[in-house]
Amino acid sequence: MNSKVYILLTDTGTMFTKTIKQYTKAPYNHSSISFDKELKELYSFGRKNPRNPLYGGFIKEDIFNGTYKLYPQTTCAVYELIVTERQIEKMRRIILLFEKNKDRMIYNLFGVIGVAFKEPLEPWGSYFCSQFVSELLERSGIRLWDKIPALVTPDDFRRSDKIALIYEGPLLAYPCLKQ
Repeated sequence: MNSKVYILLTDTGTMFTKTIKQYTKAPYNHSSISFDKELKELYSFGRKNPRNPLYGGFIKEDIFNGTYKLYPQTTCAVYELIVTERQIEKMRRIILLFEKNKDRMIYNLFGVIGVAFKEPLEPWGSYFCSQFVSELLERSGIRLWDKIPALVTPDDFRRSDKIALIYEGPLLAYPCLKQ
């Protein structure tokens, strides 16, 4: 039996995002993964403190609080990926490991720089958002590209023909959101 996961790409318009956009020229520079269409169970590597872009790590995101509450003008694209129940089970087990070790996990800022030079930098317990989502998928048996997770960008999700765009526009206008 098939199931679905959702990839959320966002642009908060923060200074950090604007800086990344100058290099990438991509419309979205943050990625997250959700197990539900309403984006209630949403995971990524990002800001642990919404006001501090340098203090990051593994997070469970909340559309109505945290970083997204500070930036209500956030735009997004939501993609749907068909997966098996077994792949969902694997992803959930991996998420539990990340949650268990979240205090030892940090945001891989060097990895973001490594992507620019096409040179993967992968210190243990250190991920950037798209690296985390790609790694989670790959470790669950889902491979969207022929590149390692440490070189995957949010724009790679947007360009994948293996996932389907189901919404694009203001994040808070996404019709499936329920507070």
